[in-house]
Amino acid sequence: MLVSSKELYKIAEEKNFAIPATNFIDLDSARTYVETAEKLKKPLILAFAESHMGLISLEEAALIGKYLAEKSKMPVVLHLDHGETEKVIKKAIELGFSSVMIDASRDSIEENIRKTKSIVEYAHSKNVVVEAEIGHVGSGVNYETPEETDSIYTEVEDAIRFVEETNVDSLAVSIGTAHGFYKGTPKINFERLAEIHEAVSVPLVLHGGSSSGDENLEKCATSGISKINIFTDFLTAAIQKINAEKPEDYIQLKGMANTGMEETLTHYFNVFHTEEVNN
Repeated sequence: MLVSSKELYKIAEEKNFAIPATNFIDLDSARTYVETAEKLKKPLILAFAESHMGLISLEEAALIGKYLAEKSKMPVVLHLDHGETEKVIKKAIELGFSSVMIDASRDSIEENIRKTKSIVEYAHSKNVVVEAEIGHVGSGVNYETPEETDSIYTEVEDAIRFVEETNVDSLAVSIGTAHGFYKGTPKINFERLAEIHEAVSVPLVLHGGSSSGDENLEKCATSGISKINIFTDFLTAAIQKINAEKPEDYIQLKGMANTGMEETLTHYFNVFHTEEVNN
């Protein structure tokens, strides 16, 4: 069933677990995520990033995501990840995404607040929830852009101000993770996470979950993070499965890739302690 993240995050906070946000780039990856969640009876955030519109269009992503979410027996949120363009974010809302992210984290806090507030007002009028980012989750070796960028930690005072002034529904915080492939395991600032969790009233989410280390992610999931984004690890698992089993044709190749992604999602459901949610 296609749902909003609001109730799911509330349950995740109450029961002390996180929900995986899985970025899909085609029908196979989206279907694998949803079918895995259904098999395990877990909720899912099915995410599509604006940066992947060169692989499939926003319209195609909406058709795929809505179809799979609506026919699933499990609660599935169709989420626009890292929306940086107002036109794209509003189009996603019109196409039926139940959640959108406005990412203005590279801007000044004043401009981030202005952009986020505008999107929140529009989205809420359409009964769609909004995620935003304060601080900046940079990159290891970024899958979205060729350059490397440094992460900027989220300041507690900025988070408080941001939530109060924007009325945003969830907040992505920067506490030491990065997008893409890591050079080593990141050091997570759990003290900063605890301070932000104590200071703000909205659910917190974590970007750059891939390869952050199971111990780190488990602690995040049980220390106030309600959603953890995973993407790169799915790509890695798919190619590793292909290389190990050496498919003889394209159909076998796709099946092996899907199996690698299924195993990865199953693993993270366990790491995040994700529980069954009854809607």
